Amino acid sequence: MNYLPGTASLVQEIDKKLLVVLRDGRTLIGFLRSIDQFANLVLHRTIERIHVGKKYGDISRGIFIVRGENVVLLGEVGDDDDSSNSLEKVSVEAILEMQREELLEKQAAGDRVRKALVDRGLTPHVDAIQEEF
Repeated sequence: MNYLPGTASLVQEIDKKLLVVLRDGRTLIGFLRSIDQFANLVLHRTIERIHVGKKYGDISRGIFIVRGENVVLLGEVGDDDDSSNSLEKVSVEAILEMQREELLEKQAAGDRVRKALVDRGLTPHVDAIQEEF
């Protein structure tokens, strides 16, 4: 097996089904169709997979262009064999509602922590970089 340096190693992954985790936390699954020297990706027949607890939902996204600097993790996905999968697939509407509820719960927990800090005379630290995501 020959080793290819840098993004050239992605050439071996062309036309394979890949899972891509983005910097903002999104998970994409699609067929890699093209790459460039900056590791920008073109995914075909892409779905966005959303996980909430032990449930997941898939949103069809079609052709998806991903800027290379936003890729956190990239790996080949085998054929879907749900026999070993402990997750339950739900509808798009249901998973989006669960995701919204989970976000609201996290925000409420953060508000409680900030209030507790203020009650103790501390100033909560807000990281502007994290607030963007």
